[in-house]
Amino acid sequence: MRFIILITLCFSLFGCNSIYLKPGTLDKSQLVYAPRGGYSMQRTIKQTMEERGYNVSIRQLVRVSEVSGSETYKIPKGARYAVNVKERSEKLRPLWCIFNGFWWWSFNVSVIDRSNNSEILTWRGRGCQNSSLRKLKSVLDELEMKEAAPTQKPKQIRKKPVQPGSAVLAPQKPKQELLILAQPK
Repeated sequence: MRFIILITLCFSLFGCNSIYLKPGTLDKSQLVYAPRGGYSMQRTIKQTMEERGYNVSIRQLVRVSEVSGSETYKIPKGARYAVNVKERSEKLRPLWCIFNGFWWWSFNVSVIDRSNNSEILTWRGRGCQNSSLRKLKSVLDELEMKEAAPTQKPKQIRKKPVQPGSAVLAPQKPKQELLILAQPK
């Protein structure tokens, strides 16, 4: 019984992440539409994408409904991707995250490709600040389209024409030499 309680306690201390993504579908050259504001993951996604060279456009507020309090945003015409982040307030967890950033994040992230209306990333996560940042970087690594490596021309080998009646020798293996080191007496 103690063993089961100990295992349950250990698993309750770790963060849980559920990630669905389509590798190689995020193009750095396209405009990314992101939410404004934010205090943990929402701010970090924009900052990390800009550091990696993405062109990030922040939502422009058009109006706020006085009745419901909902906000209306204007989406730029050229934005191919839309990032949506829902997060709960970060919590200070000095015992759980002592060497991992002290802050406990809980969030949902969705990235949508607006050209074909498909979701290329769905991430429900919670965890310490630094481990969530590392996970974000590895997720972006998988999502990014890989640039095609420059193709190298195959090396041209000039073959001498074989003369009729001459023998063609197969390449020989290099001879192995045995090296014996004598130890001084």
